[in-house]
Parts: sequence; structure tokens; C-alpha cells
Amino acid sequence: MTAAHPLAEPVRAFALGLPEAYEDHPWGESVAKVNKKIFVFFGMPDDARLSFTVKLPRSSDEALSMEWSTVPGYGLDRGHWVTVTPPRDAPLELLTGWIEESYRTVAPKRLKDLAVG
Repeated sequence: MTAAHPLAEPVRAFALGLPEAYEDHPWGESVAKVNKKIFVFFGMPDDARLSFTVKLPRSSDEALSMEWSTVPGYGLDRGHWVTVTPPRDAPLELLTGWIEESYRTVAPKRLKDLAVG
């Protein structure tokens, strides 16, 4: 069995540690939500690799310039959503920055100022 990605737990912990963020499991997938809105799709809970999809209205071009990021399917391509499958040595700060941008995109105004960064 493949060892878990070393950034998987820090990325999930960061997302779920944002103000009023919580985990949900629509369609059998793991997602992070705030105010009933998804800001991170984590995929299937038993997947050993790290892959997540975030909404990046400001950083989508930067994210898509990385060889390990792609435009997702399911109609999410129209909303600046990006699927990220980072290598084991990807900078954690970059990944959490994208998660925070996605959070700020969907969070209510009263929570945006409480987010880290």
C-alpha cells in the first residue's frame, strides 16, 4: 500500500480549521464547507494520494501553470475551479494559500476577516 501523502493531513487540518468550516460527504466524497457552500473538494476518503479542487478567481492562472494542476470536469471549469494533485515536496504555504482563497470566495463577509492571512 502507498504511504499517505505527507501534506494530506496538514492541508485538511488547515481547511477544516478555518472559521466555521466543517467536513461533509456528499456523493461519498469528502468536502470542506462553510455556510453550506463547498470550498474544497477532497475526493474519496480512502484515496492515498493528495488531490483537491478549489475555487481560485484570482490565482487560477498561476495554479494552472503548475504541471500538477488541471481544470476539473463536472462543469466546475466555468467557475475558476482548479484540481491540484501536488507532488510530495510542494510548498504547503502555496497549497494553504489556495485553500484560503477558495474559502474567502464562498464564506460570508463576517467570516472573511477572521480567516488566517
